[in-house]
Amino acid sequence: MSFFDKIKSGLSKTRAAVTGQLEQIFSDFRRADESFFEELEETLILADVGVSTSLDIVENLRKQTKERKLNDSDSIKKALEDIIADILIGCGSDEGNEQFGDTTKAEKHPKVILVVGVNGVGKTTTIGKIAANLAEQGKKVLLCAADTFRAAAADQLEIWAERSGAGIIRQKEGANPAAVVFDACAAAKARGYDYLICDTAGRLHNKQNLMNELAKISRVIDKEMPESEKETLLVIDATTGQNGLIQAKQFRDIVNITGIALTKLDGTAKGGIVIAISSELAIPVRYIGVGEQVDDLLQFDARDFAHALLS
Repeated sequence: MSFFDKIKSGLSKTRAAVTGQLEQIFSDFRRADESFFEELEETLILADVGVSTSLDIVENLRKQTKERKLNDSDSIKKALEDIIADILIGCGSDEGNEQFGDTTKAEKHPKVILVVGVNGVGKTTTIGKIAANLAEQGKKVLLCAADTFRAAAADQLEIWAERSGAGIIRQKEGANPAAVVFDACAAAKARGYDYLICDTAGRLHNKQNLMNELAKISRVIDKEMPESEKETLLVIDATTGQNGLIQAKQFRDIVNITGIALTKLDGTAKGGIVIAISSELAIPVRYIGVGEQVDDLLQFDARDFAHALLS
């Protein structure tokens, strides 16, 4: 299955909800009047694109339709696809993914990926899949089990390390997460790893504890690996829809989020949340999960996503 076909297949539930309605709107198209734009707006909102983002998209389409004198359904639909792609590209999704896979600097300084998100979104599985993908590219990967609060979190990560051929740094349950990260930084430098990927706790006793812990881990990484490229990847479960947007806003207040990994996109009709996050938070989408297999975690491509959503 091609890359585009995987995205298209993974978006099947969203497409069934969105595209079916869009097809009806465009097949019934007579002219670009207010009734047409209102129906389009409602369809986007129902796909969890978000109210404000849907309003902006439709207003932009209304403007382009008038200025470019678009008067047929195909040209208007193509304009809609381009508008959505431009929103995704505008926050740096495509540019960031090229840099994300670039290990030129990692020859001397391992790249660090700090993975954050609430419990249950698939952080550990996402880390395992990223590690496996990098290993296939011939990269040497070290995993850090800094979620020392959740029972068996390190055990789960160790299974993924074995599957992907990655190394792992772990300590006993309840250990100081920042201390585990410190050890992992030292090991990554000493043993010549290309990537260090750190798992973190998704929920501590309260938000302040979470903030303090993530801040401490970030300080350790900055101090121990000052010349390394750093990515702070927020993992969000796509099935939560607008709650995912709320989570992104909360974590953005805690730590500097540089990218999003959206999991379980194949299990929801709310795939429009990708557009809402990009538009409202201007955080690049790095990965989308469209299935259970290792190769079902795909590096995000904005134009392919927009085309798959509307095709």
